[in-house]
Amino acid sequence: MRHFTLASLAATALTLGLLTATPVLAQATQPAAKSDSKMAPAPKAPATESKMAPAPKVELLDINSATADQLAELPGIGKAYSAKIIAGRPYKGKDDLVNKNLVPQKTYDGIKDKIIAKQKS
Repeated sequence: MRHFTLASLAATALTLGLLTATPVLAQATQPAAKSDSKMAPAPKAPATESKMAPAPKVELLDINSATADQLAELPGIGKAYSAKIIAGRPYKGKDDLVNKNLVPQKTYDGIKDKIIAKQKS
């Protein structure tokens, strides 16, 4: 009986070993280099996506010193808002535009990455 148990265990271990090794042996490590392949080659990612390129330096518009025309060029800011912004100067931070109810939050969200509130030194 003991001999039968050892033989069963050995056979089971051998079977499991073959089952787990079979997928590894069946997989190719490199794709076939046939030119008559009917599959399209995988698209290659552009070099710009694979590397993190620094964002281009954007000149921020200072809301404490910008002219009415410069402010009016911002998206969502027209002559009326630019006049309100100029009248409310100076600003400690660019979020003062919303805190002082000079522009709506949605408009501010559209321009916050394009403006800055520089302080006089």
